[in-house]
Amino acid sequence: MERRIVAIAGLGLIGGSIGLALRNIRADVPEVVGYSRSRESAQKALDCGAVDRIEASLSAAVRDADLVVLATPILAIKDILSEIAPCLLPGSVVTDVGSTKAAILEWARQHLPGGVYFVGGHPMAGKEKSGIDAAESTLFHGCTYCIVPAADASQPAIDLVAGLARDLGGNPLLISAEAHDYLVAGISHLPYALASALVMTTMENPSWAEMSGLAASGFRDASRLASQHPVMTRDICLTNRDNLVSWIDDFTKELNRFRDLLIRDSDELEERLALVRRLHQEWAQRYEERS
Repeated sequence: MERRIVAIAGLGLIGGSIGLALRNIRADVPEVVGYSRSRESAQKALDCGAVDRIEASLSAAVRDADLVVLATPILAIKDILSEIAPCLLPGSVVTDVGSTKAAILEWARQHLPGGVYFVGGHPMAGKEKSGIDAAESTLFHGCTYCIVPAADASQPAIDLVAGLARDLGGNPLLISAEAHDYLVAGISHLPYALASALVMTTMENPSWAEMSGLAASGFRDASRLASQHPVMTRDICLTNRDNLVSWIDDFTKELNRFRDLLIRDSDELEERLALVRRLHQEWAQRYEERS
């Protein structure tokens, strides 16, 4: 990135990690300004060097910023865009890190003034832990960073957000909001729904007290995503409802097929499991090669 003032609204895992990563190139960024509704999070972000200064209001945080990064829960973004719209510099760029894009791009169209450009972003990185204490400067290294521009976004604005993605260590990928929301519903939002269902199915069973003592790494890994922040995941699910429901329906069909094979004690079960293993191993190898 060229020398710019960057404002980060939301200083949790993602916002804090962006600030920490920018610290590594701070010579080229004159100032990183932070805002958080939580005074504790804001102070921690300042103390760990994720931001150079904090502001007590959104308007003050974005007033002089060339680039504004929204790293808050998705449903909060609509009101934030409305609040900051009168304070933004002409020619400034607003981006976000939300896990869904179509709704956010529509809110940006409704609220941002002409001459301010919105370029959506979504780094395909994270943890089940949340908050500034979990932030790390290398969180985005090697990740695919989706770039989803608004229809009226200028090429320099797109280039700026793509440059941010590269500076954070990510690999920018230009994609439409519709394609993004459908694809991530399958590989990101559906796994959260499945982990949640697994936790509820097992932990609300009367046998959980005994079962919990037997649960080990397999259960831990399969249920890990259930520890994600409930506000964040609620917003993701609600703003990508139709795509997620479609993927849940497809998964339900596959689970019923697995159930039928069990009941029939069919040789097809082993064939199906062999196919599952092969498909997963092929993907895992490609993932390791690109990481």
